[in-house]
Amino acid sequence: MSRDPVQSAERPTDDGAAPPGDAEAPFLDLLARGATADAYEQPVLRARAEGRPAERIAALEHAKLLALRVRAELEGRRRREAELSALFETAHDLAGLRDVDAVLQAIVQRARSLLGTDVAYLSLNDPVRGDTYMRVTEGSVAARFQQLRLGMGEGLGGLVAQTARPYVTDDYFRDERFRHTTTIDAGVRDEGLVAILGVPLMLGPHVIGVLFAADRRARVFEREQIALLGSFAALAAAAIDTANLLTETRSALADLEHANEIIKDRSGVIERASDVHDRLAELVLRGGGVHDVAAAVSEVLDGTVEFTEADAAPADALEASRAEGHAVPYRDDWIAAVTAGGELLGALVLRGHPGLDPVDQRTLERAAMVTSLLLLARRSAAEAEQRVRGELLDDLLDARDRDPRLLRERAARLRADLDATHVVLAARLDTSAPDADHEADARRRLWSAASHLAATRQGLAAARDGGTVLLLPLAPGDTATDLARRTARHLGTAVHEPVTVGASAPVAHPAADPDAVVAGYEEGRRCLDALRLLGRAGDGAAAEDFGFLGLLLAGDRDIGGFVERTIGQVVAYDARRGTDLVRTLDAYFACGMSPARTKDALHVHVNTVAQRLERVGRLLGDDWQSPARALEIQLALRLHRLAAPAQS
Repeated sequence: MSRDPVQSAERPTDDGAAPPGDAEAPFLDLLARGATADAYEQPVLRARAEGRPAERIAALEHAKLLALRVRAELEGRRRREAELSALFETAHDLAGLRDVDAVLQAIVQRARSLLGTDVAYLSLNDPVRGDTYMRVTEGSVAARFQQLRLGMGEGLGGLVAQTARPYVTDDYFRDERFRHTTTIDAGVRDEGLVAILGVPLMLGPHVIGVLFAADRRARVFEREQIALLGSFAALAAAAIDTANLLTETRSALADLEHANEIIKDRSGVIERASDVHDRLAELVLRGGGVHDVAAAVSEVLDGTVEFTEADAAPADALEASRAEGHAVPYRDDWIAAVTAGGELLGALVLRGHPGLDPVDQRTLERAAMVTSLLLLARRSAAEAEQRVRGELLDDLLDARDRDPRLLRERAARLRADLDATHVVLAARLDTSAPDADHEADARRRLWSAASHLAATRQGLAAARDGGTVLLLPLAPGDTATDLARRTARHLGTAVHEPVTVGASAPVAHPAADPDAVVAGYEEGRRCLDALRLLGRAGDGAAAEDFGFLGLLLAGDRDIGGFVERTIGQVVAYDARRGTDLVRTLDAYFACGMSPARTKDALHVHVNTVAQRLERVGRLLGDDWQSPARALEIQLALRLHRLAAPAQS
């Protein structure tokens, strides 16, 4: 059975007196167990409670004091050992410095732990702004405190930074040795700090910041604690100095490497300039195009170079390049204007190359000059081809006794097929020019855009009657209406003004039947006039889009086509099923669209009339009884009846 060491040590001898020298025994046991200071009162209190002699109690009191002194000495040695260990670990971290923020954070954490404070933090001086700011905090909970900036001489930290001496206060808000400010006091109050110790971070004779330890209660910091925090401050200053030296060294090495790269690149740039000169000369000699130039320069500059139209490039950068005669930066790109005789033809754009060597910049500018020469040559060839296309279309419209074989041969040289189905389109600008010069310029732009469209679509175009006439092939599955609308949009976009386009019905063999081309042009002009009268300027349409009015616009009065488009599905349904939907429609309109009167006229039940009309609705669409549709359907029924005897 174990025994209480206190009781065992104090058992009296046979004569009632304690053995000599045994008064220290209970306290040695307490020291061995690392007991708290309060536990050292227990042997004395127990002896008094047991009524031990006064000399025995006095001996215990004396032994207690000696034990507490030994305990305090041991505690001090353990604390110093921990402090030295923390300083050694911090010095070790500094020796292997990789991240100065991580080292400073470790210093603040260890300072807080060893001093047993609620908060520890470190501030650095800002020589530019002339104040000091928070860099690292540990244990802080207030955002405003973590973002404080202290002017020199403001607050305890400002005083430390200004005087280069440690300062300590056991009650911050009652201490008048330093200047209080509303901002600093508000931050300290948010954090709830009362006792604060601050020591300077020194590099030689200069203060670069302050290291703090603080509590949220009143506290007196001992001399040893001030010295310990000063040791951590010295390590923090060394860490910052080391980091700055490493940064400066890396920067110097980077500058040297960059200079070396510039020297190496310079010879490469000169070689590239010579290479691009040879490539551009070869392109011009073998008749290369604009995109060939862009591709060649892309390869030489190791980037992406594109040719863009003038309206697709950034306007301000393009105008600056045009005015200066040099390539200019725009965001991460470079813009080089392509000009000829003051006329802006487009731009070469180098994508994603914010930094451009001067030699490479001149390479881009030289490529823009070559591009302008190629564009001028292409324009001259295009204008010659446009004239030839216009002359051929003029011959189709005016000299209808031309030999079809010669017409086909001329068209073939222009990559046009006059035996394919075409549509004649009449196009006209719908803006009012301020004077005759502006109007003539607008017409030239329309003719140029129409000629370009005709060339790309293997068609023909000519200026005529204040507008432009086009003869374009009709693709399978396409309609004259679709072609007219696309042409109106394309030309309007090209000239930046609304262009109205009227289309003819399809012309099957233009070379063999020039009269059909002439009739188609007249029909297209009538559609064009109708669009303008109806307020549809800038749109495109064919005669078939105007319903029964299209009969008046169409050159050949396509009655059968109108009937087919309007009620063809109903007629076909009757023919397939042997039904009587056409006669029911006739009776329905003749009876004022009344199902009751219609059933009497047909001598059928009213439900039969309703079923037939429902079928008509499925064939013609839900809006077949609207006023406009009803009028067209009645006209188509009338034309269908008139044509019936001739078909029998």
